Amino acid sequence: MHQVRHLLESKGSTIFAIAPEAPVLEAITQMAKHRVGALLVMRGEKLVGVVSERDYARKVILQGRSSAQTSVADIMSPEPLTVSPATDVFDCMRLCTDSRVRHLPVVQDGAVIGVISIGDLVKAVIDAQAEQIEHLQRYITS
Repeated sequence: MHQVRHLLESKGSTIFAIAPEAPVLEAITQMAKHRVGALLVMRGEKLVGVVSERDYARKVILQGRSSAQTSVADIMSPEPLTVSPATDVFDCMRLCTDSRVRHLPVVQDGAVIGVISIGDLVKAVIDAQAEQIEHLQRYITS
């Protein structure tokens, strides 16, 4: 099975981030603009959290808070789980499932080098299974 590094090679390593002091409205605007479900929360080069649409729904909308007056730091998930480029895709799927998270920052030597989502992981597993089926069909018919 592929490692996280293979996913980043194919999808790219673009990182969308926001400062913890930024208003939630800015975070939601960025998510919509970039068509992503979460942003990394960075203080300079340091990863301090992840903020997602789920955080927004549960910690702003349902609590009647103001998106413009609430800071990202107030709703983010601090100390996010991270993976390395060498982490196996199945291990990432297990981590997402067990921890109920949808986004995993990829960290190498203390620096964030990308982000993978549960969607990226599902696609990788489907592609690997399709490839395996194709190989098995060739083997059977040869």
